[in-house]
Amino acid sequence: MNQHHLIAEVLERQARRKEERRKFLKIAASGTAAVGAMSFLAGCGGDDKTEAPAPAAKIGDADILNFALNLEYLEAQFYVHATTGAGLDQSLLGGTGTQGGVTGGRAVVFTDPVVRQYANEIAGDERAHVAFLRSALGSAAVAQPALDISADPNGAFSSAAVAAGLITKGQSFDPYASDENFLLGAFIFEDVGVTAYKGASPLISSSSYLEAAAGILAAEAYHAGLVRTVLYSKGIQAPALIQATEAISNARDSLDGSSDDDQGVQGSGGASNIVPTDSDSIVYSRTTGQVLDIVYLTNVAAAKGGFFPNGVNGTINMSTAG
Repeated sequence: MNQHHLIAEVLERQARRKEERRKFLKIAASGTAAVGAMSFLAGCGGDDKTEAPAPAAKIGDADILNFALNLEYLEAQFYVHATTGAGLDQSLLGGTGTQGGVTGGRAVVFTDPVVRQYANEIAGDERAHVAFLRSALGSAAVAQPALDISADPNGAFSSAAVAAGLITKGQSFDPYASDENFLLGAFIFEDVGVTAYKGASPLISSSSYLEAAAGILAAEAYHAGLVRTVLYSKGIQAPALIQATEAISNARDSLDGSSDDDQGVQGSGGASNIVPTDSDSIVYSRTTGQVLDIVYLTNVAAAKGGFFPNGVNGTINMSTAG
């Protein structure tokens, strides 16, 4: 049994036990703990004295922006492949760390001209986000890591779909096969991007970087709202599509901890749920570790997996323990 199947099997069991899992208290990661920094006690050989805990590594603005850049590489490659059949230009891929290739990705034969236009618009935005972050970071920008955006039965999309119960093990979820599949693939990413930027923004100290992050957060929120709106609209005539968003939402919740901070596109009584928020109508945040839980498709501390088979580049690279 390969790694993706093992991950998917674990996630399936976790989704079924979702309500039971939420009885347990999750120890929330603090800002620095969320990015994988650790302290440890070092004993002095044979001595009763114990040194004070080593200070956690300081995370700077460049680390936060590079974390965001990894996510933008993933989104941009998905959308650009879906709309053009090719990936980002090579001039946008280099940098520090190990540069990786893209597994999978192809053009979607859109049948709905509205979805085609939306996809083209988002693809342009995501490409621009990559270029902007790379320009802001300069020589400190990380290279694109290896990405898996394939429709292979053993790939990340299929593993996520198995976890959500959309398909069974051995089957393939192809986000490039239809307008509806493309929208579900986009749904996997967009909500996560919004919560990622909201969670990371308070960690940024530079006012100019913070303003830029807020601007990208707003763009990602527009994208997420657009995708959710179209899915809800199409789902009125095809209820299975709405049910699929709930299944994907539940799978994401099973990865990022015991809190219930993810929602499908339909609320109670069949009402629309375009903007997923808490009781105060405030959008949820995710720590960097929780974001990596989802894109790595894991509920244990890990440095790689899922859509990032070799992990992300940069100092923020560890998922949490789910």
